[in-house]
Amino acid sequence: MEELDDDDDVVSEIKQLQQTIDAHPTALTILSLLQTSQALDRQESELQSRCMLEHAKLQAKVDEFEELLQRGKEAKISEILDHTLRDSTEKLDSAKKELAANLRSTLSLKRQLDDVPSQAELSQYELRFSELYTHIQAKDRQTRKYYATYNTLLEIKELMLKETSLLNSIHSQFKDALTSPAGRDKLIDSMEGILHGTRQKLEKVQIALKSEQKAHEDLKGKHAAAISEQRHYNSILKAFQVECARNERLRMQTSQGHLTS
Repeated sequence: MEELDDDDDVVSEIKQLQQTIDAHPTALTILSLLQTSQALDRQESELQSRCMLEHAKLQAKVDEFEELLQRGKEAKISEILDHTLRDSTEKLDSAKKELAANLRSTLSLKRQLDDVPSQAELSQYELRFSELYTHIQAKDRQTRKYYATYNTLLEIKELMLKETSLLNSIHSQFKDALTSPAGRDKLIDSMEGILHGTRQKLEKVQIALKSEQKAHEDLKGKHAAAISEQRHYNSILKAFQVECARNERLRMQTSQGHLTS
């Protein structure tokens, strides 16, 4: 009976010890480490087995090569090595050719990318073209003004020549008019013809003047509309340039962020 009581006490103490171990975190850690150690031991054993197998295979190959050397088959081995060397050389040449082709393609793409202007360059080009267009317009207006002045002066010259010829004609007829009645009648008829022609000329000039005035008013309206459109275009261009600069800054920041990451 005492032995049974002792066995019960031992079993009870073992259970209490097991419960204490299960409840203690250090004990759990130790058990986990023991399991890990056992797993590592098994892996080490398996690795040693594989290493022994590989060693045996390699040793068998070494023995085979030694046997071949001993049998005087160095020529065959040299042939195999030469064939392997040729294959390797061909593969190397092919890889070099492929690398050169890729390099040429990369350089071509890089040149194409370099040829593509950035947003800032496009903005500068647009500004320069706008300035050139404005300069050409100013030159065109100046040239048109010079041509108009030349045509006006040429017309004045023709009118003055006609007036001089008319005065000379009147002067020559006036001498005849002082000496005879027929000369006076001829002078009167000539003056009436001159007056009629002058009136017709005046009417044509007035019609042309009205046409020029109407064209001038139309041009003034177009000029005002063009100025308004130019102001609107300048405001849009300024906003576009601001956005281009902002886009360029954001792109640089993004590129720097990619480089740092």
